[in-house]
This record gives sequence, C-alpha cells and structure tokens, in this order.
Amino acid sequence: MVGMEPWECWEWRLLRAATELRGHGFQTCVLTNTWVDDTPWRSLTAALQEQLRSHFRLALESCRIGAATPDPAAFSRALEALRARPQEVIFLGELEENVVRARELGMATVLVRDAESALRDLQEITGIQLQVGAEALPEPIAPEEVAHGYVNIRPGVRLHFAELGRGPALCLCHGFPESWLAWRFQMLELARAGFRVIALEMKGYGESSAPSDIWEYSQEQICKDFITFLDKLGIPQVILVGHDWGGAMAWNVALFYPERLRGVAVLNTPFRPPDPDSDVLEKLGRIPEFEYQLYFQEPGVAEAELEKDIGRTLKILIRSSSPEDRLPFDLNFHRVRERGGLLVGFPEDPPVSRLLPPAVLHYYIQQFQKSGFRGPLNWYRNMRENWSWALSARGRTIPIPALMVTAGRDPVLKPGLSKGMERWIPRLQRGHIEDCGHWTQLERPRELNGILLQWLRQLPPPPFPANSKL
Repeated sequence: MVGMEPWECWEWRLLRAATELRGHGFQTCVLTNTWVDDTPWRSLTAALQEQLRSHFRLALESCRIGAATPDPAAFSRALEALRARPQEVIFLGELEENVVRARELGMATVLVRDAESALRDLQEITGIQLQVGAEALPEPIAPEEVAHGYVNIRPGVRLHFAELGRGPALCLCHGFPESWLAWRFQMLELARAGFRVIALEMKGYGESSAPSDIWEYSQEQICKDFITFLDKLGIPQVILVGHDWGGAMAWNVALFYPERLRGVAVLNTPFRPPDPDSDVLEKLGRIPEFEYQLYFQEPGVAEAELEKDIGRTLKILIRSSSPEDRLPFDLNFHRVRERGGLLVGFPEDPPVSRLLPPAVLHYYIQQFQKSGFRGPLNWYRNMRENWSWALSARGRTIPIPALMVTAGRDPVLKPGLSKGMERWIPRLQRGHIEDCGHWTQLERPRELNGILLQWLRQLPPPPFPANSKL
C-alpha cells in the first residue's frame, strides 16, 4: 500500500490503519511532495516526518527522489522501493489527479475524502477488518528488520534465530506448524522494554537443520541442543517463553535445567508430570481431541498430506477463533484416521487467514519449502521416549518464577488442562485471554504483550552480565 501527500491532512485513524496493515504483512509507504526546508519552521517539518516514519515502512520525499506526484517517475520510485508491481499496490490520496494517475498505472485506488469512507474502502479491498482504536495491533517486525544468526550445535545440526534489542536475554520458542515470525508482534515491544529478544527457529523448521532421524526431536535431545545453543552464545541464563511444542520444551528446560532460566512463561501448553501407570499413546487414543497425534505417528503419511499444498495447509490450520475467519468446514481433530486425513473436507483454495496475511503466508510457505514437514511431525513421534525421560524427574518440581497463559477458545489445549499446576510449580502466576484460540501471539497480541510485560517486570534482576557473548 502506498500512502500519499498532502501528508499534513492524514488523520490519526488512517495512520493507525497503516500500522495495522503492516501487522498483516503489507509493505507501507508514504509518498510526500515536500522540499528541503531551511525555514524557521523546519523543526515542525522534521517532527511530522518522524511521525510518518513511525507508522509507515518507508517515507519518500519528492525532494529526495527527484520527482513529485502526479509525475509517473514519482510512482516508479515508490514501486522500486517497495519492490512491487502496480497491480500489487493500493494507493490512497486526497488529490484526485494523483489518484487518477495511480489508477492509470494499474493500482487499486482510494480517494480520501474522509477517514470513515477511506477506511471502509480499504477494508473492502484488503479483506481485513481494521481495528483503529484502542484494540489496534502492536507494531510488528518483518524478517528484514531484525538481525539473523546461526549456531552450529554439533555436526548436522544448526539452529537459526532472529534477534532484536539489548539487555537480559529472552528467548521465544514457537510450536507446530509455525515459524520464528509467529512472534512478530512481540519482538519489538519486548526489545523496547529492555530485553535482548531471540526468536528461535526450532529444529526441523525453515533455516534451522531438519535431520531425518526421529530421535533428534525427542524432548531430551531438543533440550540438550537448547542448552548448547545458550552455551555457544555465551548466555548463562535466559528468560524462556514458549507456545505449543515450544511451550513443552520450555517446561522441560525448567524441569531439568532450572539453573539456566531466570523465568519460564508458556502459552496454552500445560505442564503435567507423566503418569507411570498409563502408556502415553494408549492414553492419547482415549482423548478424542488428541487423536490427530496418532495420525501423525506413521512417517510419510501426514507429510504427504501437509506438503501437497503448503499454502492450503497453513491457511486451514492457522486461523483465528473469530467467526469472520471460520471456514465452512470446522477443523475437527476427532477420527482423523477414519476420515483419511487431517485436512479432508476443507476447500481446495481456502480464503486467506486473518492471522497469515499474504506477505506473511508467503514467508511461511518459503520456510516450509526449505524444511518440509518431516522434522516438525517428528516432534510428535517421540511420545514414549518423552514419557520415559519425564519419568526420570518424577517427584521434582519447577522452582523458578513461571507464568501460564491460557486461551478460552483453544480447541485442544483447553484451560482446564492446566488445573492444579501450582502443585508442581509453586511460583506459578497465571494469565488468561478468554476470547482467544490456539494462536495466542497472533490472535490477541496486545493482551498477551500486556500479560508478559507485567510478569517480566516482577522478575528478580539477572545475577549475571546481561549481554555476555563469546
């Protein structure tokens, strides 16, 4: 989307809409007809430019690019900066001559006469319900806006991570089937709060190694690799935040390596010690909501289904609990093997998910094209090994500060599963988001960020240097 001069007249609601569209994966740019200001009022010009740059990805001034709208050269420079074709752009402006020229070049256009009608037109074109009041999305990051690093754990295993900020180390661990970019709404706010934020791409995903051996994805091996990851980055202690399988790993690190954590926070995934008297796979078979995990056990079967059309897979699995985002066929985790697959019955070309706007979906698809689904599915194929390892810590508690965040609409990891966790985690605090499904970081990022920041402010200060590196 390209925003348009005269930028002094843009209302706050449109600026917030630009920020929210960035959160949905849109590239945003404001194109202004301005001059080099050497008047006594230049400080006001500078302040206005800074305001624009805080809402738009790019701010292009005519005096800097050598062309002013409606000159086609000005539009060409904006398209070049956005790396976009005209057909991929929505142009907003309040001067009709500029809107006409943009339309002639092949762009979708919105003539801004007032904020209300412009927002309605923008929502109709994008298909995104823009929340431009207090519930607007936090400012997200894009892959090119953070530093990227790689740590060689041992021969054949390398972990990729994205990093932002300075301060005490805080590591974010995603689940299935996600990406480090699932934390795009959390990274900037946590970095601004004074943390060195590391979003880890878990083993088997994207640019991290995806070894084929199933044992590589046992919780014991995953946790050992994580400790090596910290060692090689020179991080003696970290705050660990996990979701879904990343949450399971976080609990296990807290159980087996508590000295390496300042605190642990987990979204959706409860902590339960293993039952020594019940085989874990047989127990899963008695819980209808977890039957899909039995479908995942046979190597190659689920891979074939999920890799057939990666975009379709992600659009079906990663959706919000909002009624506007529901598909005509509800995701059903019951009787998956009887139906012949997890995605059976869904449309071949489902509509875009509100949680995965086009640019983000494209990035996810690229990551899964690199790694495939075998590694991510192998996390599920160590149930008995994980159960046996957890039994070795039977009777042990988690002694460090902990946070459990539950989501009222999670269809599988229901809040009731976390009942009684205080018995094993004496320093546990809780957060709850009632109107939220499984994808907590994406669906309710503002509420989640508030819960995390409140808990983080209560943690004891780090006992070691916060930015130690080898």
